[in-house]
Amino acid sequence: MRVLLSNDDGVNAKGIDALYKALIQIAEVTVVAPDRNCSGASNSLTLLNPLRASVLENGFISVNGTPTDCVHLGVNQLMDELPDLVVAGINNGANLGDDTLYSGTVAAATEGRHLGLPAIAVSLCSKYENHYETAAQVTIDIIKQLQHHPLPKDQIININVPDIPLAELKGIKVCRLGARHKAETMTQQRDPWGRDVYWYGNLGSESDAGDGTDFHAINHGYAAITPLKVDMTAYESLDAMATWLNEAKTEC
Repeated sequence: MRVLLSNDDGVNAKGIDALYKALIQIAEVTVVAPDRNCSGASNSLTLLNPLRASVLENGFISVNGTPTDCVHLGVNQLMDELPDLVVAGINNGANLGDDTLYSGTVAAATEGRHLGLPAIAVSLCSKYENHYETAAQVTIDIIKQLQHHPLPKDQIININVPDIPLAELKGIKVCRLGARHKAETMTQQRDPWGRDVYWYGNLGSESDAGDGTDFHAINHGYAAITPLKVDMTAYESLDAMATWLNEAKTEC
């Protein structure tokens, strides 16, 4: 099996190193990742500047682009053969609920799917980076299952794992995305030259974290596995919208 491994925390992040060490036990792995932390990059592309790739001493390939750039470049230029699977992670921090829209980790996996490849995103739900080995083992277990149960072509898998020892993990739950309250307001400060600068505030608290959500699973010691689709069409609104548009035409 050939795996393209990327992330959004950067090519030197602890999470990608931990996942690489686990994946090479079962696959041939090529690492193509951003040269810096790109958290929150979502599906952004670098269109106005050239991309450059550098091979590091450990064999990882560093790119001056976004997570999406890295996967696109890896598949189309840097790998001799197409990968069988695209893996993004392990992210330092959760990608639950609404966070998936902003996540560069999820975006890297999504780009793999856009290129016609099965893909998964993996995150460790903590900023303390204590137990990447737990998330790595869950990832390996899921990959082994995917070999027998392939993903539909329009889906990726989003994996979130609590930052606890593997022995304390209660299991794996298949979940829907939860939701947060709106994010905290931005913070205004002054730089050393007296100019105003602004920082994003804290994430909003959980507003939908009941049984069956990814938040609930993580909060109760389970890994959360959520299949995601890219199609954001609100199908339930199509007929109603068509109706009121037709009514507007009639009134005119």
